Amino acid sequence: MLTDAKCRNATSEGHKIRKFPDGGGLYLWVYEDGRKYWRLRYWSSGKERLLSLGVYPQTSLKEARRKRDDERRHLDDGRDPSVERHAARLRRLTSAENAFEAIGREWHGKRAGMWSRSHAESILRRLEVDVFPYLGPYPIAEIDAPTLLACVRKIEERGAHDLSHRVLGVCSQIFRYGVATGRCSRDPAPDLRGALTPNKLTNQAAVKPEELPALLHAIADYEKLGDRQTRLALQLLALTFVRTTELIEAQWPEFKLDARVWIVPAERMKMKTEHVVPLSRQSVAILEELRALGGGSRFVFPGRHRDKPISNNTMLFALYRLGYKGRMTGHGFRAVASTALNEMGFRADVIERQLAHCERNAVRGAYNRAEYLKERTTMMQKWADHLDALTHGAKVLPFQRARSRR
Repeated sequence: MLTDAKCRNATSEGHKIRKFPDGGGLYLWVYEDGRKYWRLRYWSSGKERLLSLGVYPQTSLKEARRKRDDERRHLDDGRDPSVERHAARLRRLTSAENAFEAIGREWHGKRAGMWSRSHAESILRRLEVDVFPYLGPYPIAEIDAPTLLACVRKIEERGAHDLSHRVLGVCSQIFRYGVATGRCSRDPAPDLRGALTPNKLTNQAAVKPEELPALLHAIADYEKLGDRQTRLALQLLALTFVRTTELIEAQWPEFKLDARVWIVPAERMKMKTEHVVPLSRQSVAILEELRALGGGSRFVFPGRHRDKPISNNTMLFALYRLGYKGRMTGHGFRAVASTALNEMGFRADVIERQLAHCERNAVRGAYNRAEYLKERTTMMQKWADHLDALTHGAKVLPFQRARSRR
């Protein structure tokens, strides 16, 4: 029989393992490096088996004996402790596979290939910050509407009403994926209709077309406040009205300056469809200036580290410095261009195609990267000439109202 003193002073005496018996199949295994483990030796179905009962001294002699007696009672009842532990591990594994976080990450992995990198990262970040810490460990089938509401209300309590609605929508998609893959029976999100504070949707801040000259003048003088690259980035954003992320992550291999065209690859577009941007003479001139500034980086707008682009906030903060906080955003250039080009009489289909808005017909969308390209090329040059005129003090060009569309 062992004692506390014997356990404390036991050594392997130069052996790799030395086993000290205590009776009833309980042993203290002492390893050459000083580690000590409790083991229960027993027989089941004619085979010798071992069961771990803990580590000494965290598990004391008294506690090890209690565990031995408990397992012996299981054996007397015809239950094999090793088999039961294996079954418990399988249950835990199954439970982990069905946890909301596991299914959420699985859903995200399936969908991410259809999104732009920035959108996929944004969705995962929202889940990791606002959802997984609260719902992640729970089996998805056991999450009911009140539990989901408690999670989303934590976002609402921060005053982020728009985000709370968007996160609820993402959770709903995960639940529907869980239903489709047999891990839960229903999506509780629709039960929360009306439970969150209504969100008043607002458009991205954008100046009116008649306010554009003052903004263009301010951008042209930006180097009095900031750097040249940021000024060129704002000007190129106004000329091309692409999404901000599409611009700042642009790489030189995407551009064919001789042909005056920029082909944004599908993996960088929001809807994963390659997008052609005809380049005006003014855009080409800016790009040639940027190439000279780039220091050999593959990015058109390299950040402090040449192998990474500038931050998403670079142009937004530049607009703040120009006095346009709450009045203009990078996305706002898209709204301004859309409004002005419609007023100038360009066809709505041509404008929408240049904005790379989602093509609802998936088959048609796969073949429309160069759709209306001739008209779009003409439109982009006229838009650049229009901005040039405004920048150099000309009055706003007279808009030709588009014909009414039936």
